[in-house]
Amino acid sequence: MAVDGNWNLTMTTPMGERQATLSLKAAGGSLTGTQGAEGNTAEIFDGTVSGDNVSWKVSITNPMPLTLEFTGTVSGDSINGEMGIGPMGSFPFTGART
Repeated sequence: MAVDGNWNLTMTTPMGERQATLSLKAAGGSLTGTQGAEGNTAEIFDGTVSGDNVSWKVSITNPMPLTLEFTGTVSGDSINGEMGIGPMGSFPFTGART
């Protein structure tokens, strides 16, 4: 699938730009993998893929416990979309395949 592989993400957040790594694997309409930032790695969950459209969630504990909700579009070796941070709203993210 076009989404499979490793990605470097840049997320625009209320605390400035944050970097993360993402490893994705699509199977049918399901999306699995891991996302890591600042030395912490977590399994993604509720991942879906439909054509070039992807979505997933990841729970983080740093800088505070939150569930981040990502929705995006893959185009070749780039990915971009929105990251929902609960009550703080949604913020853009971009990424490039490594």
